[in-house]
Amino acid sequence: MSQDGAQGRYAGRALAGGRYQLRDLLGEGGMASVHLAYDAVLDRQVAVKTLHTELGREQAFRERFRREAQAVAKLTHTNIVSVFDTGEDDVDGLTTPYIVMEYIEGRPLGSVLDEDVTQLGAMPADKALKITADVLAALEISHEMGLVHRDIKPGNVMMTKRGVVKVMDFGIARAMQSGVTSMTQTGMVVGTPQYLSPEQALGRGVDARSDLYSVGIMLFQLVTGRLPFEADSPLAIAYAHVQEEPVAPSSINRALPPAVDALIARALKKNPNERFPTAVAMRDECLRVSASFQAAPPSIVPGIPTQSGSGVGSAVFPPVGQGAQPPVAGVQTPYQPPQTPTPNPYGGPTPVPSYGYPQQGGYQTPAPPYGHQQAPHTPPAYNLSPQPSTTAPSGGGRKGNKAVVVGSTLVAVLAVGGLLVSLALQGGSDDEGGTGGSSASPSATTVAGYRGPDTSKSIDSTECSEPQESYNDPDKIQVPNFKFKYVKSVKDCFQAAGWQYKVTNVDENTYGEGAVMDQFPSAGTDVDPEDMPEIEIKVSTGNPAS
Repeated sequence: MSQDGAQGRYAGRALAGGRYQLRDLLGEGGMASVHLAYDAVLDRQVAVKTLHTELGREQAFRERFRREAQAVAKLTHTNIVSVFDTGEDDVDGLTTPYIVMEYIEGRPLGSVLDEDVTQLGAMPADKALKITADVLAALEISHEMGLVHRDIKPGNVMMTKRGVVKVMDFGIARAMQSGVTSMTQTGMVVGTPQYLSPEQALGRGVDARSDLYSVGIMLFQLVTGRLPFEADSPLAIAYAHVQEEPVAPSSINRALPPAVDALIARALKKNPNERFPTAVAMRDECLRVSASFQAAPPSIVPGIPTQSGSGVGSAVFPPVGQGAQPPVAGVQTPYQPPQTPTPNPYGGPTPVPSYGYPQQGGYQTPAPPYGHQQAPHTPPAYNLSPQPSTTAPSGGGRKGNKAVVVGSTLVAVLAVGGLLVSLALQGGSDDEGGTGGSSASPSATTVAGYRGPDTSKSIDSTECSEPQESYNDPDKIQVPNFKFKYVKSVKDCFQAAGWQYKVTNVDENTYGEGAVMDQFPSAGTDVDPEDMPEIEIKVSTGNPAS
């Protein structure tokens, strides 16, 4: 629906029995619209956000949405947009949830960045660090209450006319992550790819440190005028968050001191355990770094394009590392390019269409009060390449917090449009039987169209001998992801843990001989290491399907 259409659709409408009279459209996205409204009871201007997706039809979602809005309404801080009310009403015959928020006379941080990029090439570092510190002050309060924002970006940060930072849209991501809607049941994820953390990209549970990663992305953008990871599709961007390292900001803006590089590098660590532990710690470092150098205008390296994120939109796509799900009518939507918001004569907020990042069902972890998280709820470390195998006791595959190899995250990319196919070609064969299990070897007979093995796609044996703990049960472990790995390395992994396994051959010539095409139990399944089931894998022969 066009913005002009939305303007006409809502003009003169009222919600909550006439209490909130909708006026000018302040902004619109794929999931919600924000209107300037008049609160007839308290005689004041407010901002009303209405969700206009299929989610409004689901009672379970509406209830979760209401509870989350109530929780966010308890957040009281100078740097947080206040939530006054929530409810649901009938709009064009559809039940539509809405939130009533504080009306901010100002503009989004992305618009402020646009102005600085036009004039200077980027935002001055001292100004960027001060704004970032204020955003972290808001997150400190929400994290103390166990609320993770999940969608920090310039479009969700407002700047008032007096320069006060206001963070908005707390709780909406949490509501959409409830796992009770048809959208989450498809295994799709929703959000802003440019700012998501690696654990979000993988569809895993998140804690406060995920927000700190997003803050690091935003700070990088402020001081350089560009985003660290850009690509042609949401999946490719998500893959970059998991697998690629950002350049040093000072390689783009020569005026930045090493301390800014170090601060951003720590915030953007792939492993959450290596980031700042709390918003307070990162805020203190921002203020310390800001006071440690002489303010200077940006000095952008010639030839490096600059951009802002004021118009970055959301996308719906499979989580990296989880097999892409079949499209579901009315749910899966293609990536949307940045949208130009309707000009706002009142100077109010211009929201950007992204309201959270629902995760894969099965990774939902109740958010405990920040500072009281237990080990099972801590996201695992992430290694970016297979590590040398280490000696570990076998027998039972006890749980541990060893790194998870994420090279196999190409599964989702391959399944949607063939993105990054060249990085995911798999293969290999193995004629050895596995200790502790039955096996079948790939066929030694080749036919026309045969594709040979690629033994480089391997899995570290520690993935089995010291597997990842379950997020939901500290006494269980998660089955590793063996798909598209070379079968010899998978068998070595099984042997290191003493796991029983069974191999079945399948004909296919896309990934090559020896590539594991499927597994049961599937990756991420919670299992009891003391009663480990036999793992079945299907291995490619390299021959075309008959």
